[in-house]
Amino acid sequence: MTSHSTPVSIQSAAAAPYRDAIAHASQTPEAFWAEQAQRVAWFSPPSQICQQRDAQHTDWFADGTLNSSYLALDWHIEQGRGAQTALIYDSPVTGTKQRFSYLELRDAVALFAGVLQHLGVAKGDRVVIYMPMVPEAAIAMLAVARLGAVHSVVFGGFSAHELALRIDDATPKVVVSASCGIEINRVIAYKPLLDEAIELATHKVAHCVILQRPQAPCELTPSRDVDWLEALGSAAPVAPVPVKSTDPLYILYTSGTTGKPKGVVRDNGGHACALLYSMHAIYDMQPGEVFWAASDVGWVVGHSYIVYAPLFAGCTTVLYEGKPVFTPDAGAFWRVCAEYQVKVLFAAPTAFRAVRKEDPDALLQTYDLSTLRYIFMAGERLDPATYQWVVDKIGKPVIDHWWQTETGWAISANPAGLCLLEAKAGSATVPVPGFQVEILDELGSPVPDGEQGFIALKLPLPPGCLQTIWGNDARFVDGYLGTFAGYYASGDGGYRDQDGYLYVMGRTDDVINVAGHRLSTGEMEQIVASHPAVAECCVIGIHEAIKGQQPLALVLVKNGVDIDESQLETELVAMVRRDIGALACFKRAVIVKRLPKTRSGKILRKLLRQIAAGSEYSVPSTIDDPACLPEIAHLLEQRALINADY
Repeated sequence: MTSHSTPVSIQSAAAAPYRDAIAHASQTPEAFWAEQAQRVAWFSPPSQICQQRDAQHTDWFADGTLNSSYLALDWHIEQGRGAQTALIYDSPVTGTKQRFSYLELRDAVALFAGVLQHLGVAKGDRVVIYMPMVPEAAIAMLAVARLGAVHSVVFGGFSAHELALRIDDATPKVVVSASCGIEINRVIAYKPLLDEAIELATHKVAHCVILQRPQAPCELTPSRDVDWLEALGSAAPVAPVPVKSTDPLYILYTSGTTGKPKGVVRDNGGHACALLYSMHAIYDMQPGEVFWAASDVGWVVGHSYIVYAPLFAGCTTVLYEGKPVFTPDAGAFWRVCAEYQVKVLFAAPTAFRAVRKEDPDALLQTYDLSTLRYIFMAGERLDPATYQWVVDKIGKPVIDHWWQTETGWAISANPAGLCLLEAKAGSATVPVPGFQVEILDELGSPVPDGEQGFIALKLPLPPGCLQTIWGNDARFVDGYLGTFAGYYASGDGGYRDQDGYLYVMGRTDDVINVAGHRLSTGEMEQIVASHPAVAECCVIGIHEAIKGQQPLALVLVKNGVDIDESQLETELVAMVRRDIGALACFKRAVIVKRLPKTRSGKILRKLLRQIAAGSEYSVPSTIDDPACLPEIAHLLEQRALINADY
């Protein structure tokens, strides 16, 4: 056990490493980040740490040069870690397990970079990667980076329409894909989706490299498609291409309010520096230790903490093609942690709610979790009920941390590598050194501790955050920097307590107005989720003629729990009334079988609001289970809750 394992009070002397770091980063940011930049194996170190290009744009380490693939692989081989395991592939859906040493992974990446180079990919070109959770997805990402090109990973199985939008926006020279992806009990053919996307797209891709998987081989299109294995046979390995710190490493698309996806642009140097710092300060990781982010390479967590950060830090990363439950059971997470001696497990709260719902108590006892030091959660708000359940069952520090696709790493966390602070259920603990977090009112003025407002980040943003929106800088400035002068608007609401702990209560459009009172649905969800019968819940605002809006809870009950809906509703109403008061006007709760979620586990609250309003809605390509939508609509209609006055 390290000295960081015992939680300490933020006011105590033991918390000085965090207090010193946050003061250093906010008062002398250039000196602070110059120190952190020394962790990066630069080809030429930067002499310019922070350059303010204009009021909205900051360049970090502008005159430094590096290569992210070299930093992730070659540098560690040069340090004598070539034989160490770099990547573990575990696929319960195919029964496959595979290990790559740093040397083996470097050789695979260098050779595939040769394939891409032969197809015309050069520094600055874009490559779209549309892949399942297989080692070749990470290999492709690192190979693109090796060439100084720009990758854009699209979640495998996204619809042809969504893929076409991204192809048109990124204008790639090459698309890298696979014949299929595999879910719990079904095979998803990717090639027909890719072919349709290329047909729909205005930009015509010259070449596609296709990984043939035995579960569903596909027909290749002559003159355009290239077989992955065949192409390797005639390829020559490529050395890392030096790039500037400010050159883009990748584009990652996130949904936009206009319907057109936003391509978040990440640079090379700031990204490397920030992720290396995070592995030290937040995750308490050392070279050779095993880090597992149970996510997907299609999401920002997969970019940052499956592929780049663990390899930058000389750790072993786990790439898992499976689910927290049903592959084969609710002990899947514990099996992987025990088998590979995982030190840090990072997953979304929804994964643990799924495990909790399946009642894994018996399974948990069969695995040795002695090497597991921390469980980190992000991607959505961690409700206190789920937090407490994991703490009680696992007996390890559970760390809720908050960040966004746009930031690329945590804004607020418990800094386990500096000093593990005492946790508070419902809080993402404290701002990470480098981020200056403020809670603002609608006019942009700071609000007192304990009062809810808009969470904003004072400019300049630290290294690793988005530089712009690909091909649309005006959208970057207007969408993120135009709300509050001198701040990045996170789009999330919350508050800070007297100890400086941050509570993120959800997106600002998840605030409802009940008879003039602005109330957080996130706060109500915390209360509803604490009921012993509730496995998961979502609270939305629905129309009410007198008060404007009233809250409605959609509730999943735990497996094996038999409770009458009216009894549960009565108990939940009493709980919300006790903890918030009558002004919440919480009167209705409906038991549902499933909630609409993205494939990364986020509940699609906007979609539920549209259903409850009786308005038209479109089924997004990101949804994991579209069949639940008509079920929920039917339930709400039966109970006269669609655009209801009650």
